[in-house]
Amino acid sequence: MNNRKKLPVGVKNFEKLIKENFYYVDKTTIIVALLKSWAKVNVFTRPRRFGKSLNMNMLQPFFEIGRDKSVFEGLKISEEKELCDKYMGKFPVISISLKGIEGQNFQTAREAMQYVIGSEIRRFSFLTESEKLDAGERKMYDSMVRIDKGRFLAEEENVAGEFACIV
Repeated sequence: MNNRKKLPVGVKNFEKLIKENFYYVDKTTIIVALLKSWAKVNVFTRPRRFGKSLNMNMLQPFFEIGRDKSVFEGLKISEEKELCDKYMGKFPVISISLKGIEGQNFQTAREAMQYVIGSEIRRFSFLTESEKLDAGERKMYDSMVRIDKGRFLAEEENVAGEFACIV
């Protein structure tokens, strides 16, 4: 049996890298740095092919509710017990990549963006049952995931307002 690690050429999925035994340079200390040096906005600027997407993809399974925590076993972040207890698997995480959004005109590009946003937000429909959302927030959520004829009908001001709050 061959236990050699594979080269992760083109692999941008953190969990896949770990679970399928790809080479991985442990960058989980980025999570520690982000949590200890908290800023309202963090900008990651690096040249192409420097691991920005993979680093962003690593944050989602760390923070998101219901994800497999075992992927972090043996990595540097697992040594930070207090941070892991406080933050790992505790939050709904909306992760959106704009890489695939394109269109022949503004309308088709807008619809593609609505689809990406609506699909991601829809994963969190269980939050509409949460006591932490008031009636107005539930109504806004419902407006963002409304579908007609296969298209999300998110109102532009709701989408723009929500992303302004998230940033």
